Amino acid sequence: MKTVLITGINGQDGSYLAELLLARGDRVVGTVRPGATDFSRIEHLRRGIEIVACDLLDQRALETLLERTRPAEVYNLAARSSSADLFTDPVLTGEVNGLAVARLLEAILRVDRKIRFFQASSSEIFGLSTQSPQDEETPFRPRNPYGAAKLYAQWMVASYREKHGLFTCTGILFNHESPRRGLDYVTRRISRGAALIKAGQATELKLGSLDARRDWSFAGDTVRAMAAMLGAAKPGDYVIATGKTHSVSDFCEAAFARAGLDYRRYVVEDANNLRPAETVQLVGNPAKARRELGWEPAVGFEELVCMMVDADLKAAAENV
Repeated sequence: MKTVLITGINGQDGSYLAELLLARGDRVVGTVRPGATDFSRIEHLRRGIEIVACDLLDQRALETLLERTRPAEVYNLAARSSSADLFTDPVLTGEVNGLAVARLLEAILRVDRKIRFFQASSSEIFGLSTQSPQDEETPFRPRNPYGAAKLYAQWMVASYREKHGLFTCTGILFNHESPRRGLDYVTRRISRGAALIKAGQATELKLGSLDARRDWSFAGDTVRAMAAMLGAAKPGDYVIATGKTHSVSDFCEAAFARAGLDYRRYVVEDANNLRPAETVQLVGNPAKARRELGWEPAVGFEELVCMMVDADLKAAAENV
């Protein structure tokens, strides 16, 4: 039985990845922040996984964790990732999203060089991109502390791969959603809003620009790509996306239609939530992942939206 370690296992991606790895017969160990209290996404997995509170800013704690668990693979999914946190506390963002990755890589170097390592990067590293779609060769131009820290982490992953010969991979993940997405993300705000309005528990939904477009995929598909990277013959970096974009209004239309409603009667554009217009569209080109990993997204846009709305309709009916 192979042991795998997932940092941030109680997040959206961590929960789906844990399900996938358990299904293939792995022993799964997951870290959470010290003092963490939200285990709702992994409650159904608690009997099958080992949860460890670990401070990713503590170098010795990381080395001790690797020495004790002896994982064959490490997936680093822990991060300050809320859209509301993009500019707040840039120092902590740099520590958690950047320096913690360097500490993990150094721990692997010291404890067991055979460990395969995956780093969850983000399309935010492209920032003010000058080309669309974006692929692995697109110049990086992050425009917020989150993207800048993720880019530092990505370069460190490449550095340890090239200098020390470690098997390290980076997944440049575009927007990926699910019913387990947090309520501070626009997709979940929409699916939850449609469900609450349908249940008579709300009357309107305020959003930012309805014209903003994103490359949205299903988180369950994204974690399949992560596992494929660490199972490949050689390490590398991959853009994980669908290659297609939809607007916020498209998402609203599909979500409210699933609830039997017309979104135009309930959705209000809120000037306080508007972001600056994007000059170049962020949309990923997953050709390398398709070619080298055989990866394709299995869940389409409409199916993803329906999945999220159905879950929120059920929660609203149960008053959860």
